[in-house]
Parts: sequence; C-alpha cells; structure tokens
Amino acid sequence: MKAKDWISDLRVYEPGKPIEEVARELGFDDVAEIVKVASNENELGPSPMAIDAMRECVSEMHRYPDGGAFYLKRKLAEKLAIDSKNLLFGCGSNELIVFLCHVFLRKGTNLIMGAEAFAVYFLAAALYESETIRVPMPEHTHDLDAMLAAITPETRIIAICNPNNPTGTMVSQETIDRFIEKLPDDVIAVFDEAYFEVMPEKMKPDVLKHIRAGKENIIVLRTFSKGYGLAGLRIGYAIAHPELIQLLNKVRQPFNVNAMAQAAAMAALDDSTHLAETRKMVSQGLEFFERELPKIGVETVPSGANFILAKTGRGREVFEQLKKLKVIVRPMDPYGLSDHIRITIGTSEQNQHVLEGLKRAMTK
Repeated sequence: MKAKDWISDLRVYEPGKPIEEVARELGFDDVAEIVKVASNENELGPSPMAIDAMRECVSEMHRYPDGGAFYLKRKLAEKLAIDSKNLLFGCGSNELIVFLCHVFLRKGTNLIMGAEAFAVYFLAAALYESETIRVPMPEHTHDLDAMLAAITPETRIIAICNPNNPTGTMVSQETIDRFIEKLPDDVIAVFDEAYFEVMPEKMKPDVLKHIRAGKENIIVLRTFSKGYGLAGLRIGYAIAHPELIQLLNKVRQPFNVNAMAQAAAMAALDDSTHLAETRKMVSQGLEFFERELPKIGVETVPSGANFILAKTGRGREVFEQLKKLKVIVRPMDPYGLSDHIRITIGTSEQNQHVLEGLKRAMTK
C-alpha cells in the first residue's frame, strides 16, 4: 500500500482503556468490580430526560438525521443568548478541531498550543502537515502572553484549553480579555471549554461576549460529553462569528451528528437538576482528593474540571499497579508528565475506592 510518506510518522492518540479491555487483559470476570476513572466521563451517567428522549426516538433510526441540527441549534442559541448562525455541531468537539485544521492549516503554517495541553490539537495539525509550536506552561497553566509572543507570520491557530486537559488549570477573565485585545486579526484563537458546565460558577470566564460583540477570529468549543454525560453519543459544538461558522460548514460531511445524539442533547439542555447534581459531585470529589491525597504523599494540581492531576512520582508504574487493583486511571507520560496520573472525579464510593487503591499502589 502506497500511503503518503508522512502518514507513517503520525502518532496515534492513546485513549483511556475501556473497562472490558482491562478485564480481558487481567483476567477479571466481573466487569462491575472495575472502577474506571480515566476518561473524564460523567459518573452519574446521562440525564434521565436524555435517556427517555433516546428511547422515544429509537424507532426512527432508519431515517437520516437533520443535517443542520435545526431544532437543537435553535434551542441552544436561545440558551446561550446568541444567534443560531453562530453555532455548528460536530461529532464531538474533536471533529470540530479537525474542521479548523482542515480550513486553516497546510504545510508551512503553524498552530500554537500549550506544552501540556490536549494532544488532539497536535495530532490534528499533523494531519495537514502543519507545524505545532508548544509553549511552556508555568505551574501547568497556559501562558497567554508567551503564546502571543510565539506568533509568527505563519501562525494560523492558537489553541487554549480552559480548563486545560490534562492539568485542570484555568486562565482568568482578565487574562483572556487582554489576550484577545492583542490577538492579530489573521490568527484564530480557539477557546476549548469542554469542561465549562462542570466549572465552579464564580470561575467561569465569558468568552462569548467577544463573539457577541462581532469578533471574527474567536471560536469557543464545547461538548455534551462531560457535564451532560453523553460521551458515547459524540456531540459537541462550536460558537463563532457566522462567517467562521460558514467556513467550517464547508468541510463538514452531511449528517455528521446522528439523530439520537441530537434528541438526547435537546433533552439534556432541559435537565438542570442532573447538571446541578453533576456539579455537586465534581465539587465534592475535588475537595476529597485535594484533602486526602497529600496525606499519602501525593501532590495535586488545583483543578476547575471533573478530574485532578496527581503527582505520584512514578505515573506509569502506579497506573499498572492500580489496574491490578481494578482501578483504571490515566498515565500522563504522553504529555511529558511521567510522574503524574490523572483521576476522573467519580461518586463518593468510587473516589474512596480509588484512594484505597492508591494507598496500596504507593507502598509497592
């Protein structure tokens, strides 16, 4: 097979291991005994209202979905106080990242991102033979001034994950506003807010105000995977100026968001109770780990997301030890954080189970 030469050099994204895979690998019979806290999923599951909506639409799955997601777009636009022309839906926000790279990147251009930020930006840029400039992150946090300073005439996109995955750190409203004020008009700034719904209210930045004001080179990405618990349906969305949305729409395949995902997302938007319970679970879980992990010699990084970065000193080894104890976390060596693991916040029972496993793993 004669593939393009540079394809063989591409890295493959390493997702969190599915529960079933770990069970097969280690010979466990009872999958229910395994606690998976590796992929930042919502451990409360989907909204009950979303589950009902999925059941109701099952009999219509022989029909193609609404390619433009008309009703979902209208509902979300009203919720966000924007025009529906500011929205585009994707198969998870990952697909939208690929759209951006497809439209703006090619060989000879570059994308700027944090050195410890979401790896999909690097991988998507590589698909279009574009260079990635990785900017150091002091205290695991995006340095927006340094990212501005890294801009070259070939820069097309700057990616800012806020909160950042995998570190959980955030940049402030003041820092964001100052960055946008200095951002060149010909550079697209992507604010990846995948964890926006689970962030503490007082810490949430308002990037949408810049889009409402007509800023053409700002785009916000969000998802229904985290706060809304619909990761398995793969549905995310972009918020941007209509002209930018139209450019992305040109590279979108027809029917990219399935009908069940659209129905579930519409229902989830109405379930404020489920979202409030999710935020409560995350808040209590973060407090639990921030309090208990230092007691066993594990440092943590303050997080605004539904996970916590924990410094165990030997990340991959602890990851392997925890697997044997039926706990799946995420090793961080692909991000240059080989002495860390990332733990998704779960229910109180799951969090306690993880803590007990860590106590044992840290003494091995």
